[in-house]
Amino acid sequence: MADEQNPDIQKPETNQDAQASQGDDLAARVASLEEQLAAAQDQMLRSAAELQNVRRRAEQDVEKAHKFALEKFAGDLLAVIDSLERGLEMSDANNEALRPMREGMELTLKVFQDTLKRYQVEVIDPHGAPFNPEHHQAMAMEESANVEPGSVLKVFQKGYSINGRLLRPAMVVVSKAPSSQQPTINEKA
Repeated sequence: MADEQNPDIQKPETNQDAQASQGDDLAARVASLEEQLAAAQDQMLRSAAELQNVRRRAEQDVEKAHKFALEKFAGDLLAVIDSLERGLEMSDANNEALRPMREGMELTLKVFQDTLKRYQVEVIDPHGAPFNPEHHQAMAMEESANVEPGSVLKVFQKGYSINGRLLRPAMVVVSKAPSSQQPTINEKA
């Protein structure tokens, strides 16, 4: 009873109170550790995904480098092909004195074209096709009643692509409707 009357004397904690307090501390620690574990797992997943993305981008870069490594070199060779084609156009096919030279130029041109084709360099020769601004460069427009407006009439210079990517656009003349067929200002109104 003396304990009840003296407020300065503290009651010793009971075993149950100590266990409850210790259980609360453990539960808080477990919750904290679970949060840290979840954060670490999330970070690990993010790092793995980032590593996979880096690896995929590197593989794509290597693939593109292999695919388009010859782009500049092939572009430089196009001038040689153009010169051979012009030489053949300008020389007289009926002149017997020029026949051996023409045959040599034709053979050289064929070897060049076959070599470029082997490396996926394709010719864009749009004569008669509709004008496509992604593959053709219009140098002039010319009236024509024989073909649809917007068609390629002449090809000044063939275009080329490498592995589906435009290397050089074809330089072309595009048709337009004859002025007699084009509506005048009075006809529009």
